Amino acid sequence: MSKPNWFVGIPIPGVELAARIPEPPSGIRRFHAQDLHLTVAFLGTCGEERARAGWDALVWTVPALDVTFGAIVPMGNPRRYSALSAVLDEGRDAVEAAMTASRDAICDAAGAARELRPAKAHVTVARPARSTTDGERRLALRWASAIDLRGVRVRLSEAALYTWNDDRASRLFRAVATRAFPP
Repeated sequence: MSKPNWFVGIPIPGVELAARIPEPPSGIRRFHAQDLHLTVAFLGTCGEERARAGWDALVWTVPALDVTFGAIVPMGNPRRYSALSAVLDEGRDAVEAAMTASRDAICDAAGAARELRPAKAHVTVARPARSTTDGERRLALRWASAIDLRGVRVRLSEAALYTWNDDRASRLFRAVATRAFPP
């Protein structure tokens, strides 16, 4: 296995969001309920020691909050998107402001490259395989646009330091540390 990636994220609790995501079309991998998260800072293959230094630098000032979800949209290159993600609706501004305020310090402490794009509060729910055809990608976009996430409300209450799961066939990620949001 190649060197694992590390990132700081916000776990999406419960199963309500995952339960709304039906089986995707061929060529698309749906994320396991316990893999659903909002990425705050991507640290890449920095190694555990540096990832933990980044984790220690996390300053999250937003208390626990309820969020809702909007549409599932493609992320990355529009012609060959890399993910299908549910964007936050209610709570989005607060989460994006907190992401922006905290991620540079995390990346700097871990020795990782800073993110240059504006923060975008989203939860990746599915990814195409590298071998996914253009036709399968078009089907997946139709699949994603038919998913209704209205009424899905979750409480964001903690951050986590993630890395790859040992058995990536079942789940992609595992949390190695968690920290509750401030009261």
